[in-house]
Amino acid sequence: MEEQKIQKTELKKACVNCGAELKYKPGTTQISCEYCGHMETIALDDNGFEELELYPFLKEMGAQRHSEEISMLHCKNCGADQHVEENYKSLHCVYCGQPLVVADAYTEKWILPGAVLPFQIDKKQSFAIFKKWVQGLWFAPNNLKKAALDPQFTKGLYLPYWTFDAQLYASYTGQRGEYYYETKRVRDSNGKMVTKRVRKTRWYPAAGQVSGFVDDTLIKASHQKAGRIPSKIAFWDLKKLQPFNSGFLSGFVTEKYTIPLNDGHLQSKEVARDIAETWCRRDIGGDTQRVLSMDMKLSEETFKHILLPVYVSAYRYSGKEYNFFINGENGQISGTRPYSFWKIFFTVLAVIAVIGVIVLLSKK
Repeated sequence: MEEQKIQKTELKKACVNCGAELKYKPGTTQISCEYCGHMETIALDDNGFEELELYPFLKEMGAQRHSEEISMLHCKNCGADQHVEENYKSLHCVYCGQPLVVADAYTEKWILPGAVLPFQIDKKQSFAIFKKWVQGLWFAPNNLKKAALDPQFTKGLYLPYWTFDAQLYASYTGQRGEYYYETKRVRDSNGKMVTKRVRKTRWYPAAGQVSGFVDDTLIKASHQKAGRIPSKIAFWDLKKLQPFNSGFLSGFVTEKYTIPLNDGHLQSKEVARDIAETWCRRDIGGDTQRVLSMDMKLSEETFKHILLPVYVSAYRYSGKEYNFFINGENGQISGTRPYSFWKIFFTVLAVIAVIGVIVLLSKK
């Protein structure tokens, strides 16, 4: 393996006109200045993604290869690790909203991402999605609507994931089931004799081999706060991945991976095993299948560290924390929500009053 190298990627770029920070413009390949309007194009790598060989990397603990140094802030309230914006004197945790102070920052090395799926919707569009969602909530507190539309509570966040590729081969033994039907006379619930068709299965031995390419098995690379991301929105079109360029991160928060590469690989093997079993069942055919034994082998395994976009809104109501999430690529939204006790209380009173009036009128 080549000698380990530390790469320092410049995550901030100043405007040549006014010196302000250039920020990524979602849905484009440009970074722009919010003050003077100056724009620059992000240079894309025509060579595409670099898929890293897995086992040599794991064997020599290659965490420092293809890596960079970044400043991180650790939230003491909820435990999330976030990349700090250098121009901020302080900021708030994207998950719980608690203040983070730059004096608490520390420098850490991470495996350089191989690809990033840039934000496709901007913050203004995320506000519109939040607003529509919140307005559709029954019994929501009035100040929830204010929080959902307050920029200080909404942050664009890049989540870390591992992806794994491999050639899969599996041999199996099993059984193929074919349905047939028999007619029987049985008693129904009333004790009456009726004719009923009963489905049965004939089983036949089966064995064979399956093989194919498993592409981009997606595994979470953070178990601190990314575990909160609802499965409803955790779907991205990986065909939109771009070779990593720090320009796409400008103006957004980046969460550091906390699940080691080795642990992510073990999870990906379980996913591969499920895929192999599905292939075996398809190969067996018939109406139903049993896989009795399976020997799976993976080869030519590669991986990459990727970043995927979400908008996060942290909100506290009556001492409890709530989060709302929007997929930064497709706009899907999900989250937990509080209920207004008084709205529910007065609604119940109104319903009781209406029922009371109806009862009184019916007695006349």
